[in-house]
Amino acid sequence: MEKTTSARKSLYGGSLHVPSVQEFVKKPILTIPPRYLQPHYQDGEHEMIINSDHHAHQIPSIDMQKLLSQQSTNSEAELARLHFACKEWGFFQLVNHGVSSSVLEKMKTETQEFFNLPMEEKKKFSQQPGDIEGYGQAFVVSEDQKLDWSDMFFLTTLPVQLRKPHLLPKLPSPFRETLETYSSELKNLAMTILSQMEKALQMEAKEVTNIFEGGLQAVRVNYYPPCPQPGKVLGLPPHSDGGALTILLQVNEMDGLQVKKDGIWVPVKPLPDAFIVNIGDVLEVMIFTGNFNHLNIILLDTYIDERR
Repeated sequence: MEKTTSARKSLYGGSLHVPSVQEFVKKPILTIPPRYLQPHYQDGEHEMIINSDHHAHQIPSIDMQKLLSQQSTNSEAELARLHFACKEWGFFQLVNHGVSSSVLEKMKTETQEFFNLPMEEKKKFSQQPGDIEGYGQAFVVSEDQKLDWSDMFFLTTLPVQLRKPHLLPKLPSPFRETLETYSSELKNLAMTILSQMEKALQMEAKEVTNIFEGGLQAVRVNYYPPCPQPGKVLGLPPHSDGGALTILLQVNEMDGLQVKKDGIWVPVKPLPDAFIVNIGDVLEVMIFTGNFNHLNIILLDTYIDERR
């Protein structure tokens, strides 16, 4: 039993305990603590070139209803758009995806309510030593490491046997039930997206979906508190996602997410009720190399954005 527990804790790696940024900003602050300052993204060597024209350069949008349409002209045209989005961007916004607005609204509302819980309640879900799942911050491995201006709640949702008993089963209702529904809906959506990618790449049916059918699914909820000096911190640093698919639900229309394209960071303006889909490293490597024996991960992200 001890070996099983240890293996589960090392599934994603560990993270050191750090203070909650949300709690930190409840009191008025005039200066940012040094550990949150990100000077290496502001000097000339690492200058971030940002395209502020939302209309000139924007990630593609894909209509799932058109992809699944019985009219071949609609589906073929949208399939070509999907192929372009995956090849040239690795990102797209997915509209008319079939996940009900009521489920999305519940997820948005109840994740916000989770972060609004008293700190003593949230501490019940804190990360345990050697584990990244739970309430805290991701991938903090050093006391000298720069910190993100965000708090996180992360947990495995599928397969069921990998769920941590002190996390999802202990969450307050109705958040627990909503997460169950959301997890199931997003699993089905991920399989549909992958099947359409098979078509776009002219692969054999189920060549990819069979691999990920029993794959690992996790939900990561990020909360970005307001910051008095937003130009000096980062909610999340530049990164690529290591899984197969990241399906991102943004709670509001506040700008924040940026995608790097041709050396320029492009702000993403979220469409109403849309998911933002990111092709992860695992899937990219698998398709590029034709090797389908890699670890199968489907990472589903839900972001809570409280920037001001």
